[in-house]
Amino acid sequence: MSTEAKMVEFRRHLAQMEGNKKDPAKVKMPPRQRIRIRLRCKLCGRPRAVYRKFGICRICFRNMASDGLIPGVKKASW
Repeated sequence: MSTEAKMVEFRRHLAQMEGNKKDPAKVKMPPRQRIRIRLRCKLCGRPRAVYRKFGICRICFRNMASDGLIPGVKKASW
């Protein structure tokens, strides 16, 4: 999938989640459970250091960028 398609899918998913929040018929989650939901890497499942724009963690991002799979990203000094 291209990065634009991933962003559109991610925004659609976020909008769907926002729509569920506003609907009173839906079951509301307690505040603690809302905090427990974490954005995870779509490739490896890592819960930390995930870039929202790409939906992947920094390690996968680095590997994909060095392989040239992410358009517009240049290798700097790593």
